[in-house]
Amino acid sequence: MADQKMKGRTVSLMTMVFIFQVLFALLHGCFAASRKGQPPRNGTTVHPTAVNGFGSSVFLSVSGNVYPLGYYSVTVGIGNPPKAFQLDIDTGSDLTWVQCDAPCTGCSLPRDRLYKPVNSKFLPCKDPVCAALHSPKPHQCKKLNEKCGFQVDYADHGSVLGVIVSDNFPLSLVNGSLSSSFLAFGCGYRLQNRGPHTPPTTAGVLGLGKSKASISSQLSGMGITKNVVGHCLSGQGGGFLFLGADFVPKSGMTWSPMLQNSFDKHYSSGPAELLFGGKPTGVKGFNVIFDSGSTYTYLSSKIYQTVLNLVKKDLSGKQLQDVKDNALPICWKGARPFKSVQDVRNYFNSFALSFTGARNIQLHLPPEAYLIVTEKGNVCLGILSGTEAGLGTSNVIGDISLQNQLVIYDNDNQRIGWASADCTRKLRGL
Repeated sequence: MADQKMKGRTVSLMTMVFIFQVLFALLHGCFAASRKGQPPRNGTTVHPTAVNGFGSSVFLSVSGNVYPLGYYSVTVGIGNPPKAFQLDIDTGSDLTWVQCDAPCTGCSLPRDRLYKPVNSKFLPCKDPVCAALHSPKPHQCKKLNEKCGFQVDYADHGSVLGVIVSDNFPLSLVNGSLSSSFLAFGCGYRLQNRGPHTPPTTAGVLGLGKSKASISSQLSGMGITKNVVGHCLSGQGGGFLFLGADFVPKSGMTWSPMLQNSFDKHYSSGPAELLFGGKPTGVKGFNVIFDSGSTYTYLSSKIYQTVLNLVKKDLSGKQLQDVKDNALPICWKGARPFKSVQDVRNYFNSFALSFTGARNIQLHLPPEAYLIVTEKGNVCLGILSGTEAGLGTSNVIGDISLQNQLVIYDNDNQRIGWASADCTRKLRGL
C-alpha cells in the first residue's frame, strides 16, 4: 500500500534433494504456536500439508524485521543471466518495481546494483497489465502502442516514476522445476522526496496485491501457480513467503471472506468490531486492509484515539511513565530498561478484531502485535494515526500485527486466512 515506506536461482540436483528434505520436515510440523509451552491464541496448531503433493508453488525466504529495520524483504533474480534484487514485500500494492538505470535520478543504490533495461521489453498501453495497473481510470495514452508509464505516490510524500517493462524471472518451484517466465514490472527511474522510513538497501517493491498487474496474478494467469499469496513474518526477524496453493493448510486456519470491491485492489476483510480485553469498545462497522508493506498498524483518527485512550486508562496505576523516544510518538519507560516485549506483557491487555461478516472470526492482537521495545529500552505503541499519516479514513493492519501469524490471501476462493505459527523456520538452500 502507498504508506510510510516505498516500499531464482539455478538449483543443482544435490541442492534440490536437500530442499525436498527440508520441505518434507516443514510440511510435517514446522508450524506451532508462536509462544512455545503455551496453547495457541486461537486454540489451534497449524500443520500445513501440500494439497496436491509437491506442485507449482514458489517458496522464498524472508529477511528483515519490524524494528529497527522497519521492513521485510525477499531476494529475486531478474534477467538472463539473472541479477539479484532485494525487494520489499507489499500485499498493499500491485506493482512490482525496481530502481532502474535508465538513467535514474534519486535512486539510493549504486549504479552497478540498479536494473539495466537492456534486454527487457517495454509494455505498450494496450497490454492488459497496463490497463489493470491504471484501473479504474483509463490509461493516459494518445496511442495504444505507446510505452506504459506509471507513478506511485506514498503517504510519506515520496514517489516513484517510470515505465512498465517485462523480463525473465527465473523462479524455482517446489516440484523441482524452474519457471523462466517474462513478467511485467516497473522500471523506476525517478524517485523523489524519499521519506525517512524508506528502506535504504532495497532495490524496490514486490507487489502482491489483487489486481492483474501483481506478480502473483501474472503467474496465475500463465498457469504456473494458483493465485494464492502467503507469508509468515517472525517477530524475531525473518520468515518466509510463498506464491501458490501447495502450502495452504487443510485445517487450523481462521478464514474470513475477502471484501469484494471492484474499485479497491487491497486485501480487506470487513466490517470489523474492536474488542479490548475481550470486551466491546463501541467501535464497529469499519473495514481493515491487510498490508505487509506497512511497518505499523494505522487507524483512522477516531478509532486511533479510542485505542490510545483504552491503553492509557488500562496503564493507570501501573509502574510505567510517559517518555520521549524518537522511534514512535507514544512511548513509556519502566523502572529499568526493557529487553523485549515479553517483559511488558503483564502491563498491557490484548485487542481483537471481530469480523462481523462471519461468525466467530477474530484476529487477536496480543501486546507483541502492537508494541515494540526500542534500543533505549522503552516500550512504544506501534498503532499510529492513519489520518495524520495521510491515509485518510483507511485502517491498515501492518507488519507489527501480522507477526508470528501464517497469513494467506486466497484470491481463487476470495478469502483471507490466518493462524498462529512459528515463522522462525527458514528453508536453507533456497
